[in-house]
Amino acid sequence: MMRVAALGSGSSGNSLLVQSGSTTLLVDCGFTMKETIARMYQLGVSPTDIDAVLISHEHGDHVKGVGPLSRKFGTQVWCTHGTYHRARDNRFSSVRLFHAHEPFVIGQITVDPFPMPHDAAEPCQFVFSVDQTRFANVTDLGACTPHVREKLEGIHGLVIECNYDNDMLRNGPYPPSLQARISSDYGHLGNVQAGELLKELDHAGLQRILLGHLSEQNNSDALALSTMEAHVTDRHERINVLAQHCCSEWFTISAGDASPLMPNVPVDVIESEPELAVEA
Repeated sequence: MMRVAALGSGSSGNSLLVQSGSTTLLVDCGFTMKETIARMYQLGVSPTDIDAVLISHEHGDHVKGVGPLSRKFGTQVWCTHGTYHRARDNRFSSVRLFHAHEPFVIGQITVDPFPMPHDAAEPCQFVFSVDQTRFANVTDLGACTPHVREKLEGIHGLVIECNYDNDMLRNGPYPPSLQARISSDYGHLGNVQAGELLKELDHAGLQRILLGHLSEQNNSDALALSTMEAHVTDRHERINVLAQHCCSEWFTISAGDASPLMPNVPVDVIESEPELAVEA
């Protein structure tokens, strides 16, 4: 069993807590350290509880507070080589560099990263597994590749990006060049794209669907929710919209009777890798 909660999700900052047993992971840290800590405390989590921060990519709305948090609390940071070298502030207290095709284990949680088509150096997202329960974070991608679809088969919960409504983006304040970047294959998922992906992924064991990374200029909670509900036939109560300016509640994810395939994780190899220590 796992439980997850968002500190906030949107163009102004993204951060997600994933917890199982005594292990707590922070996925991205796109708020200032002060704001991150304040929101953690609202969810009953102290910064000293964080076992590791996982960075999906180097854009500011995902990494703003990572460096300060790591240096102040000695928090270990995990990211790809490309993300580490492109990050504006990579003076972490310690860092573990991983390849986006190789699963690894942190505490009680198996982390299976996978690459994403996005305009960053080496972006990825993650499937988290505990026993048979699988939860995925899927934001900041312009298109859903066959590899992404394969990674998401049989998940029991996910955060899925609903960045923009097509009409709001087309008629909104952004110049054509920025509209093109957002809607490109290396930009973001719109509501319709997310709905089509959800329709492919939906199954009886998918119990929690969290809509994330909504644009405040080019989308609305109501539009994102109605579009996603139109792509699934029932159990609309599973769907929640994550807010930008406040924490979500905790959501519990459990496999129940479902038995999806688990990734093959070479735990002994991962644990034997040397840690790259970086002076703060």
